[in-house]
Amino acid sequence: MNLIKPGLGRGLDALINPKLKDKADAPIAIQSSELQKDDGASFDILAKIPVEKISPNPYQPRTEFEPQALEELKKSILENGLIQPITVRRAQNNSYELISGERRLRSCKEIGIREIPAYIIKVDTKEAMLELSLIENIQREKLNAIEIANAYKRLIDECNLTQEEIADKVGKDRTTVTNFIRLLKLPQRIQQSLAKDEITTGHARALINLTSEIQQIELLEKMIKHSYSVRKVEDEVRKLLSPKKKAKIVSLPTTGRISDASKKDLEEKMQRILGTKVMFKQDKNGAGEIVIEFYSTAELERLYELLESIGRGYN
Repeated sequence: MNLIKPGLGRGLDALINPKLKDKADAPIAIQSSELQKDDGASFDILAKIPVEKISPNPYQPRTEFEPQALEELKKSILENGLIQPITVRRAQNNSYELISGERRLRSCKEIGIREIPAYIIKVDTKEAMLELSLIENIQREKLNAIEIANAYKRLIDECNLTQEEIADKVGKDRTTVTNFIRLLKLPQRIQQSLAKDEITTGHARALINLTSEIQQIELLEKMIKHSYSVRKVEDEVRKLLSPKKKAKIVSLPTTGRISDASKKDLEEKMQRILGTKVMFKQDKNGAGEIVIEFYSTAELERLYELLESIGRGYN
């Protein structure tokens, strides 16, 4: 029986025996000497286990561990003990696989602690392990925006979850999930700046609207150098996207269909202006429609504001 699915929306708390959790979350640190040794078979227990038998979580979404934060945690454990146990699942040969608590485990290893308090829960499949690990980290850990975006993407690609299902499980609205995933469309240089807290998600979301990677990087460098606010970046993006009043007008036939080359040229120009995919559909008589794609309510609102500002510019 898989015990993971019913409780995923509430994270690990839903899978841990309340009596054990109450004891472990008490203000007084858990001492491994006060806990039973693992019997090698039971589940849903709080026991002390050897740190050398715990392998890392292969689905850990965190890629950056701040050295200062780790040092502070080690100092706290040395002074006060470990208050919150880690969580593991059983693996082969009486070993364990970490689910949650990598910073705590790393700190204990570096301090020289040989045994650590751990919840031992049952996780039957790779998919359940991946889903639980990612959702638990998203809910509890201070992940940066790119780590969160990659976690959402893995839940879609490897767990076959929809954005709506992810939003429900992590307690966010679907637009929030969509906006995080869109960050992965940015060039690596911008993703790195976001992960390092050089810029905010607001700055990054503004840059997404530029379709030219060169323009994105150039504006990134300017905003870092001059400490642009999000509003300032949005204004700069709007200027880059807005057509010039004296721009060259594309010559089009007054009747009949335009050529495929002209159609492609027009689509590319409008895509640069709007920052999203644009398609022209035209019948043999010259009539047709323009299809402008958007991927969320927030994206639709951005397009409306942009078209409105363009309209004001020609009045």
